[in-house]
Amino acid sequence: MYRNKYRIIIPFLAPSLLLYLTFVIYPYMRAMYISLTRWKGLSKPPEFIGLENFSRMLDDANFWNALGNNAVYIVVLPLFTLGIALFFGFVLTQGVPLGKFYRISYFFPQVMSVVAVGVLWSFVYHPIIGILNSMLKAIGISNPPVWLGNPTTVLGAVSAVAIWQAIGFFMVLFIASMESVPDHFYEAARLDGANQWQIFWKITIPLIWDTLQTAVIFIMISATNMFAITQTMTLGGPSRSSEVLSTYLYNEAFLNSKFGYGTAIAVTLFLITLFISVVLTRLMRRASLEY
Repeated sequence: MYRNKYRIIIPFLAPSLLLYLTFVIYPYMRAMYISLTRWKGLSKPPEFIGLENFSRMLDDANFWNALGNNAVYIVVLPLFTLGIALFFGFVLTQGVPLGKFYRISYFFPQVMSVVAVGVLWSFVYHPIIGILNSMLKAIGISNPPVWLGNPTTVLGAVSAVAIWQAIGFFMVLFIASMESVPDHFYEAARLDGANQWQIFWKITIPLIWDTLQTAVIFIMISATNMFAITQTMTLGGPSRSSEVLSTYLYNEAFLNSKFGYGTAIAVTLFLITLFISVVLTRLMRRASLEY
């Protein structure tokens, strides 16, 4: 019986498995190998050098600078994005007027291309013609910051854009989860005298915990990338102050023709992302609540 079942299943799985092996597993294995070589991309076959690329990272100040910028995003993006998305999601499930309009408005940045968002906000932050500095000058600030040209403000400026774009997606995710919670939980809490803040922390958060866990892991993975928005808005500048690992590996591989070292950085970034995902999954694991 089991043999007959597998005879039916395997032919259907084989094409998908072949595609997965060809376009996912093989590139990963190839990248692992290239990270152990010295290769310019278009030259003679890669020269195997073992772990030399990885040992080089330990003394590479640019690598640690990029990793530090990623660490800033890993802290800032989940905290503000998920915090604001949770707040908006909870408020918009309380029957506020024009609730559907607000949902669409907050979600709209998510449907825009990341490159388009980066270009748009580059104009907003422009020190001369940007609307942000024009507004600051209008209220009496005669010398507003050069947001993308100052090492002390560039990470905050880019973070604000990433948060602005991502809030809508997580808000909709949380709203869908909150609206699946039966109303009698909230009614019982109100009868017991709980206020909105207590309802949010004691009822809503525990019952949408699985969704919150998924959101945290997803935003953490996004924070370890940050390539498109950084490359569009700052190219890693000024003076590498906004460079992240993804832009650094791109520059090393495609601009400096150091494909071996660039791939080693990519492998390191993959391992960091995998480590964060595993740790968060274990830390946020808890018994599922059924309702």
